[in-house]
Parts: sequence; structure tokens; C-alpha cells
Amino acid sequence: MVRPAAAEVAAAAGAGSIPHSMQGRSYNSVIPNGVFVLLIANGLMFAAQIQVPIVNVILPLFPLDSGYFMPWQVATYGFLHASPTHILFNMFGLWMFGSDVERLMGTKRFLTYFMVCVVGAGIVQLIVGAMAGGDYPRTVGASGGVFGILLAYGLAFPNRTVMLLFPPIPMKARTFVIVFGIFELFMGVSGRQPGVANFAHLGGMVFGYLLIRHWSKTRRR
Repeated sequence: MVRPAAAEVAAAAGAGSIPHSMQGRSYNSVIPNGVFVLLIANGLMFAAQIQVPIVNVILPLFPLDSGYFMPWQVATYGFLHASPTHILFNMFGLWMFGSDVERLMGTKRFLTYFMVCVVGAGIVQLIVGAMAGGDYPRTVGASGGVFGILLAYGLAFPNRTVMLLFPPIPMKARTFVIVFGIFELFMGVSGRQPGVANFAHLGGMVFGYLLIRHWSKTRRR
């Protein structure tokens, strides 16, 4: 859970780590437009997974050598989820961290950022899957995009207090991002979370950072 602070949002918009070129107009709604669109899209796709079984065959991200891979899957997998708990936690993170990030970026740039993180995470997962053989039958989930948003949040609001859910430990947003990144790397290397695309999560953060750097350089030109 994050403790909102309007003053911190204003300060980040003026002099935060996210470059000025990323900062759009502010939104006063509890759920900004882009976050709302993503929540609805993920909810509808989760319903489609239940009602239209073919969705679970053509839209998840399959390994390159599986015989089921299609190019569009590097984007569509990010709107599918494995269980109600899976989508609940991802959508909670999307709303919790994405709302303030969208208020800084603006809707168009926020949605672009989210999709770049999703696709980047998918590319990383394909590479990891090819290296690991048959250990990754398919990948679903918006986590790559959510982790990218988490990175942007940590850059924009490094000193904002974030409370972990389990265990309930308060820490600075910058520390929160670093801890999560190290945790995902450790779990990915150790293989202690079979069935979880830890390297894809890291891929979302890496591609998000690269996009932020690109926008920053474009702004300085």
C-alpha cells in the first residue's frame, strides 16, 4: 500500500528523475484514463479466457520452437492471466503504481510505456525459454508491464514511503524497486519459483528504463 502525497507528485513533475518530456497533464480522477483502459482490457480478456477456450491457445506467449508461437503473442500474453489471484495482484499493482505514473507521463505516453515493457518482457522470456529448453510451456500475465511501471514509480517518487503487503515493512520507493529487482534476479537464477517468469519481470524493468533513457535523450536534443 502506498501513502499518497500530492506535494510529492507535484515535486516529481517539476524535478523528478523522470525527464520533463515524459510529464503530461495531471489527472484528478482516482483511476486515470490509461489505467482504466488497461484494467477493463485485462478484465475482458480474463473473461474471454473462461468463455472462449481458443483464446488460451492463440494468445499466450509460447516458446519459439513449440509450434504454437505467433508474433502477436509478445503483446497479447500481457492481457491474459492464469488465475483470479494472478489478475487481482497485477491489476492492484497497475492501479496503485500506474495512476501517479500516468499523471506524470500523460495517457498516450503511459500506454506506450506499458506496452514497450510488456513486449520487452516477452522478448526476454522467449530468449530465456530458448536457453532453458522446455521449462516454459507458455507465459501469461501483465507482470512485465507492471514491473516496468514499478521502476518508473521508483524513479519519479524515490522518497515516497511504500508498504509491503507481506510482510508489512515500510520502505522508500527507491529501495522497494531495488529489493524487488534483486529478489526477481535471485529467484530467476536459483529456479526457486517454477512457473514464474522472473526474468520476464526483470525484462519489463530493463526495457522500461531504456525507454525512459531514450525519451530523456530525445528531450535534450
